Amino acid sequence: MVETRIDVSELKAEGDDVIKELADFLREKTGAEIETLTNEIVVKTEEKDFSKQYLRVLLRKYLHKMGLKDYYRVIGGKENTLTIKGRKLSTEEE
Repeated sequence: MVETRIDVSELKAEGDDVIKELADFLREKTGAEIETLTNEIVVKTEEKDFSKQYLRVLLRKYLHKMGLKDYYRVIGGKENTLTIKGRKLSTEEE
């Protein structure tokens, strides 16, 4: 069984509803078993060729759909780990 972890600790600032919707979105798109822990979502699948890159694309689509793309980004972590990090917003001073 292939297991991929998604660190959503920074996304929790948006509320628990966003995390639940993200888990449902991933379950619908991948058909995998999704487990929600305190600060992470675990995606478990039987497929040996399950792509971390595909999961990254799905996360980016979800952020875009929810209007959070400007505030968060998806970065790769250690092996089989993705992280949703907050973007550093630049403040323009005139």
